[in-house]
Amino acid sequence: MATAKTLSKRPVATKSTARRKAKKGKKHNSSPLLHVVWIVLAVVAMILLFFVGKLVVDKAFNINAKYGEIVYPEGDVRGIDISHYQEDVDWDCLRNAELGGVPIRFIFIKATEGVNLIDENFNHNFYHARGNGFLRGAYHFFSPGSDPVKQAKHYCRIVQLDPDDIAPILDVETRGDLTEAQLRKNVIRWMDYVEQHYGATPILYTSYTFRRDYLNTPEFDRYPFWIAHYYVEHLRYKGPWTFWQHSDRGHVDGIKGEVDVNVFNGSYEDLLELRVGERE
Repeated sequence: MATAKTLSKRPVATKSTARRKAKKGKKHNSSPLLHVVWIVLAVVAMILLFFVGKLVVDKAFNINAKYGEIVYPEGDVRGIDISHYQEDVDWDCLRNAELGGVPIRFIFIKATEGVNLIDENFNHNFYHARGNGFLRGAYHFFSPGSDPVKQAKHYCRIVQLDPDDIAPILDVETRGDLTEAQLRKNVIRWMDYVEQHYGATPILYTSYTFRRDYLNTPEFDRYPFWIAHYYVEHLRYKGPWTFWQHSDRGHVDGIKGEVDVNVFNGSYEDLLELRVGERE
């Protein structure tokens, strides 16, 4: 039993003591919420750091590519493709130019587009490519909104291929308002007409994603493919390919500014087999 003396020594609860206990209890009760807030902030910070880091890396990579710092893929048969965008080519310089330490062996030249357009530099470029010792080819830019046979006839009227020229080339990059089936049908109609006209199997240019998504049916497997895929060390396209346009930011002597650069999947002797005169 407690005595009066013992009872007098017990602490008396004051208002300040009660307030301190209340504050302590309030602080303890809010700590889980603070933990959640800090976790959320940490996650957000990590996400931001990831995307900022990726942006910096991508930007640095594109800057390197812009100034011609290209990682050239394996292969020593290299070439370029040109149009009026390259303006006036200095053929005396281009004749001895190199890509990745090897001479330029072939040049693809834009000839036509749609049913009536002719590249303004085609005739000049086509003539000088042959005169300066390059294997040359001519390509047509496909317009999905125009009749494919009229486009094929337009190409055949303008492009006079010699037996030593590379087979005709169709550049397909967009499908316009066509369905996938309509696009495939129209591309085949162009290819069939041109093949019959020149007696040579045409080459089909497109990106690796466009080939995968739209030109992926068996009737296209018989054509040599020229695949565009930039800024990668290895072509992601898994099917057979003949040419790879691996960058649109190359620099060569004789051409001001940037130019598309390509590599052939084979030897120079293999490339010669793609000439019009070599086809059955």
